[in-house]
Amino acid sequence: MVDRNAEALAEQILAWPVTERARLASLLLASMEPSESDVDAAWDAEIVGRAAELDEGQVRAVSAADVFAELDRRLRA
Repeated sequence: MVDRNAEALAEQILAWPVTERARLASLLLASMEPSESDVDAAWDAEIVGRAAELDEGQVRAVSAADVFAELDRRLRA
């Protein structure tokens, strides 16, 4: 059964020195994060989509000054 195997493995790993456990934890966490190329591809698609929305008039551009002025107004309200 996988659960028992995982528990047995965890027991063994918990007996390791802290530095080794930290290294393993880092490797495991890194394996769950998307790769940089996946992130870059997602941002590229987002940029293309937003540019198309602007070009097609589906959205309008708002200046940074207007955004910050509105934010300031809301925070002071």
